[in-house]
Amino acid sequence: MIPRNLKSDYMNFAKMAAPAPFNLATSGVADCTLADLDISLADLALHGPNAYGYAPLAEKIATRFGVEAAEVVVAGGGCSFANHLAMAALLSPGDEVLIEDPTYELLTATLTYFQADVRTFPRPPAGRYGLDVGAVVERLTPRTRLVVLTNLHNPSGALESEATIHAIAEAAAKVGARVLVDEIYLELMFEGGAARTAFRPEGGVIVTSSLTKAYGLSGLRCGWILAPADLAQRMRRLNDLFGVLPPHISECLSVVAFDRLPALRARASTMIGANRAAYLEILGRHPGLEQTLLDQGTTVFPRLAKGDGDQLLARSRAEFDTSFAPGRFFGRPEHIRIGLAGDPVMTRSALERLGEALAL
Repeated sequence: MIPRNLKSDYMNFAKMAAPAPFNLATSGVADCTLADLDISLADLALHGPNAYGYAPLAEKIATRFGVEAAEVVVAGGGCSFANHLAMAALLSPGDEVLIEDPTYELLTATLTYFQADVRTFPRPPAGRYGLDVGAVVERLTPRTRLVVLTNLHNPSGALESEATIHAIAEAAAKVGARVLVDEIYLELMFEGGAARTAFRPEGGVIVTSSLTKAYGLSGLRCGWILAPADLAQRMRRLNDLFGVLPPHISECLSVVAFDRLPALRARASTMIGANRAAYLEILGRHPGLEQTLLDQGTTVFPRLAKGDGDQLLARSRAEFDTSFAPGRFFGRPEHIRIGLAGDPVMTRSALERLGEALAL
């Protein structure tokens, strides 16, 4: 029996070690306020009919993505818990799972909590971190039950096409496997109110997402799963053992947030645009970094010319009050992940300080 993992080192880092006066460790958009949502007391309620999901919220999500409400699971807990619940419904101990490399530590930590046999396939910087269908297919076995992807890719920000994801799903289906896609950062790509997803009820693709990263709404913990109706119902019943009910007041706020997404997206785009320009100016050609720069996302994932991320972080925190995410949390100790979605004034100062730390 595969030992059960009982912790996430990345989440402990994010909660206890990442905060700093100059914070580049956070990948989500800087927190917005209640004023940004233009909330009134009439929008809120402490209690309501949400036994297996608050219907107005599920309907907002279903309409946005052009799916049926029965295919939407809103369980609270953000995308992190959505991933947890989806994996719980899809896996049994010992099942083989393929996951991209590099990847986000919380995904692998959750898989090993469920005692999955985790194998990897590469998303190399030489290929701009794109998915190679052949690299996935050659690692599929009759024991594979799940393929786990992120889109936009965490940590690089690479954007993958739905056609590529569906090609992987078709290959996975031949061995009885499904594909789980964390689409939380894909929210950054939606403009003009149009939203898209790789989810297809009949296509073996389940997706998770949230309002957290793209809109500065982490406090709402509004995450969701899109899954075939029968599997979605299984997840709802399974959640009786986990979260039971989301906080209803957060569900009410989330309904309001969906009506405010254009303004929240404009706010996020302004910050990310300013920060990406600052990064290119300050660190884009830094001799201490080897990097594949992409045109979207809230993060960059450069390789250090010397040393490792933890050594640099210790120096950067001690001498420059600046933090970032060390690459070991993504399986690449020689890399660092830098967030580009914080307050622009703070982010510019943090990038300048990181440049000084790199020069030492």
